[in-house]
Amino acid sequence: MNARLAYATGALLLLGACASPGGPTSPAPASTAAAAASAAFRPADFAWSQAPGKGGIDGQLTYGAAGQAFTCAGSPVVLTPETPWVKRRMTILYNSDQAAALPAAEVRGRTPPERSQDYSAFVRRATCDPQSHFTFAGLPDGAWFVITVAKPVTPGAPGRDVAIMRRVVLKNGQTAKVKL
Repeated sequence: MNARLAYATGALLLLGACASPGGPTSPAPASTAAAAASAAFRPADFAWSQAPGKGGIDGQLTYGAAGQAFTCAGSPVVLTPETPWVKRRMTILYNSDQAAALPAAEVRGRTPPERSQDYSAFVRRATCDPQSHFTFAGLPDGAWFVITVAKPVTPGAPGRDVAIMRRVVLKNGQTAKVKL
């Protein structure tokens, strides 16, 4: 398997953890039962995200670490509407419901509750172009989570793939400029 195919496969697995069902999980502790109930998966919570809109996201991956440049060229970008369930999921996966840049392997290793829920019908997808740019159009106003995996620009360079997540709020049908 070539390096590009291996990376793409890993990126899809990571993004799948954010946007599709998975295996069984253990029950939540009783102390978190009330929080879990308020963040239960309800398809109706996603209804707003299915409405047509005039908003958009014009995104660019600009992430770098330790003097090393990263890219998302050819990789998927996932856009997930914010609901209480998704917000809780982002907190578990990324330790934040606002923004994060974490080792992709670390994010892949976390198992949020209710992984059996399939919300992929509410997720939008794009692909990073060769300049690590991506766009989403026709979005209704509201909060969204943008997620992608960044890899070192130089093939074989030391460094790990990084899962990048950022919350974006769209208002008044405008296009938000987003740098990850």
